[in-house]
Amino acid sequence: MTSTFTGRVAVVTGAARGIGAGVAREYVRRGGRVALIGLEPDELKSLAAELGDAAAWWEADVRDTNAVTTAVNAAATHFGRIDDVLANAGIASYGTVRQIDPEAFERVVDVNLNGVFRTLRATIPHVIETKGYLLVVSSLAAFTPLAGLAPYNASKAGVEALALATRQEMWVQGVKVGVCHPSWIDTDIVRGAEADLPSFKAIRSKLPWPANGTTTLEDCVTAICHGIAKKKRRVYVPRGVVVANLTKPLVSSALAEPIARRMVKKTVSAMEAEVAALGRNHSGHVPVTDKA
Repeated sequence: MTSTFTGRVAVVTGAARGIGAGVAREYVRRGGRVALIGLEPDELKSLAAELGDAAAWWEADVRDTNAVTTAVNAAATHFGRIDDVLANAGIASYGTVRQIDPEAFERVVDVNLNGVFRTLRATIPHVIETKGYLLVVSSLAAFTPLAGLAPYNASKAGVEALALATRQEMWVQGVKVGVCHPSWIDTDIVRGAEADLPSFKAIRSKLPWPANGTTTLEDCVTAICHGIAKKKRRVYVPRGVVVANLTKPLVSSALAEPIARRMVKKTVSAMEAEVAALGRNHSGHVPVTDKA
């Protein structure tokens, strides 16, 4: 297992912390080299120093097409190749559609969906050369929309569709494209949301497994690296998330609405009150870079 990625180079966005940093560490541990791309230069520099010559970092905002393209091209020049891509940068913002600040909503969609497009567009020419692999991080939320998470749900559903369309486009190029669907991962964004919004934690506790549990970062990283090594079509974290994919038509059907209706009647008003009481723009729930 330690030599899984020997000779290979990965580009990881949202690499400063959380899932991105974890995958970067494991990729290097297994013999690969990584280009770290993100928004927190101090964190990126520290991680690159930790990983040594196997890593290099570039500060770039996935909302900026030129910045992403420049960083990716610089990484390809530095390492001589790009074999794998983890389009991981993502953020979240909480609050109902009637309540959320429009700029916060737009930022979530721009980072989570448009940012993935920019990452794919910049990396595809390099990955075609190596017949490599692109893994896009979507979410369990692509299958199970939740009140109070509309921008996150919409963006992650869009990311899944974008990845599957890109997968078809890449067949002729000999490049494989996968979609990763993490449930709730033990990262800053989940811990911060539960600390700020007790109603969020209450909603999660009422959801069916695996949506009511939290997966360790270590388990998530292991699953993603396995998916990259095998160039998987889908990566579910935990594996039980596949059930949500298979039952998506039922969850969104009229049959399931009475259950959802009872749940949101008790939680939506509480969430709105908690978000308002925070006394800051709803983008206060948005981390600087990816935290799954």
